[in-house]
Amino acid sequence: MTVRSGWLLPTGQTREDTRLSPLGAMAPETAMTTRDGVIAGGTALNATGIGAMQIQIAVGRAVVQGTDTQGAYPVTVTAPETLTVADGNAQNPRIDAVVLRVYDELYDNTGQTLARIELVQGAPNATPTPPTLPPAALRLWEVTVPAGVSAGTGGITWSNALADRRRYTAGYGGIIPRGWGLSFTGAYPGQYRDNGGGLDRWDGAAWQTLDPVIGWTAPVLAAGYTNNGNSQGNIRYRRITLGGVPFLQLRGGVSWATSGTPPNSSNLLGVVLPANCRPVALTSVPIAAGGVDIKLDAQPSGQLRLVASTGLTTWAALSGVQYPLDA
Repeated sequence: MTVRSGWLLPTGQTREDTRLSPLGAMAPETAMTTRDGVIAGGTALNATGIGAMQIQIAVGRAVVQGTDTQGAYPVTVTAPETLTVADGNAQNPRIDAVVLRVYDELYDNTGQTLARIELVQGAPNATPTPPTLPPAALRLWEVTVPAGVSAGTGGITWSNALADRRRYTAGYGGIIPRGWGLSFTGAYPGQYRDNGGGLDRWDGAAWQTLDPVIGWTAPVLAAGYTNNGNSQGNIRYRRITLGGVPFLQLRGGVSWATSGTPPNSSNLLGVVLPANCRPVALTSVPIAAGGVDIKLDAQPSGQLRLVASTGLTTWAALSGVQYPLDA
């Protein structure tokens, strides 16, 4: 068999079955259930259209959850599996689901004890919806089957018929990779998931996004300002989070032509900072400048303004400037 499950057969589980099956405590979903899903790695359980009406599912590993008392089944697909999609309905399209399903005669009435990849056919409809899955089945892909399609009519256009519905799981304490659907709730405070651009942490009631430390961005300076004032490098900014509080960091220096008179009414930027980089209230910070100490006003509008003192020459430094963005 090319689809195997550990701890399913009443007798005959081989040492190879055990080695290939996912082992260890997986991410929980409740006190007694496991978050089922694909175990990420390579192209695990990827789908490819290989013929007019045929689809192939790649090798991979997954966990399939049964009922609370039934438990979770570790499953491994050791060779690509090919499925044939039934011809389309004459009048209406439908959506079929590709699933990884576990049959266990101790808990169902199928009379079978095995795991396999199979298609669950949806109902034809002018606006079709995905089918409801049987117990102990993990949705992997959905296939939109147009009305009247068959091998004789050219078959399914796979590039727009396949929808990836793989969701992922991980070992207990691991970060759950981003997959289809982010609407699930966390199982315990301190659980982490990938949201596609960073990490979320479950606080017991909701997912809280953790801002990653991002690279520096060059702002657009107003006319009359030049980067690298006093050889301090180009002006850059980035948004960071410290102790749960959002901050903006600045670095670099600017210069201008006329001593004591910053151009553009002392407004430094030609294009204001993006909304998530603006303070809630006017925030003033001291900065170094040519000949004197002056201050920088960070405005809720996203503008940065130099507030000059007597004796100012032709440069200002923003290196080391950091201020909070919240109230």
